[in-house]
Amino acid sequence: MGRAVRHAVGAAGLWLAALGCTSTTSSKAEAGEAVVRRFFQALPSGDCAVLGPLLVTGQGVPSCEETVKDLREHGMGLVDVLDAKVDGRDPDAVLVRARVSQGGTERSEPFLFRVERQGDGWRLRL
Repeated sequence: MGRAVRHAVGAAGLWLAALGCTSTTSSKAEAGEAVVRRFFQALPSGDCAVLGPLLVTGQGVPSCEETVKDLREHGMGLVDVLDAKVDGRDPDAVLVRARVSQGGTERSEPFLFRVERQGDGWRLRL
């Protein structure tokens, strides 16, 4: 195989690999954004049967009830998601940058949420 052909085949392989990576990265970012949106849509209900599966669980993590109580006491709400991207340090985590309100007033600076793959789904770490 000539040098030009090997180069073209190699470049095509890299391009295809990048496409696959972009697709995976994009789907992870979309999943992270969706979890943040679903969580804040359901937050007013305070129903941990709905909210619990959207939150990271484990040792040292506050319970759903504690988290919901704290967020509701501070009047935390989602205004809009600005962007979401896979965390460069962890391929199973997505950083979601969003505008949020606190006590009915929109914060001037965006808030950064971390969404992690846990088990078979994506969950919000608060």
